[in-house]
Amino acid sequence: MTGETGGSELDPQAEAYAGLGDWTPETLGEGRVLPVVSAPNPVLSRAGAEVDPTAGETVQLAADLIATMRVSPGCVGLAAPQVGVGAQVFAVNVTGHPKAVTVHGTFVLCNARVVEATRWKAGREGCMSVPDLTGDVKRASRLVVEGVLPGSGKFVRLVTDGFEARALQHEIDHCGGLLFLDRVAGAHAIYQRKVYL
Repeated sequence: MTGETGGSELDPQAEAYAGLGDWTPETLGEGRVLPVVSAPNPVLSRAGAEVDPTAGETVQLAADLIATMRVSPGCVGLAAPQVGVGAQVFAVNVTGHPKAVTVHGTFVLCNARVVEATRWKAGREGCMSVPDLTGDVKRASRLVVEGVLPGSGKFVRLVTDGFEARALQHEIDHCGGLLFLDRVAGAHAIYQRKVYL
């Protein structure tokens, strides 16, 4: 993520698709719990491929990400590369997190990109694929993201802030082959994890 702002290239009518509409995780069907890979697995450092959001394998992957996220304590987001799949698909759910302000519930986006990022702030991040470390990362605290919902293939534009904005940027980075460690200011901003989930 570069933090640059710009117009939509996904769909000229993306403005009409603000929010998730009537999409729910249940539309994906049953998911399987997959093993989460850890750094330095090479899949984590390669940009994922764009996907066909309506393809059966994409819909299954989306369901699997949600299932895996739900059984992982403290997990608020999970990207396809973290389960060994080099694809631009990720799930997010910050419901109930004490730092969350705007909450869209559980959702999955395919081929997502940041179209507006403002109000940059540093904050502590952790990752299931880097289980022993946390780090301070500067991220936009107000974010506009465009992507496609799996299954329906509907283009959406999400406007969010605070912790959900941070989670989205973290997962979009995963889809681009970046870990939060690639975003820290230096070794002084990396810490041993004190709470093991």
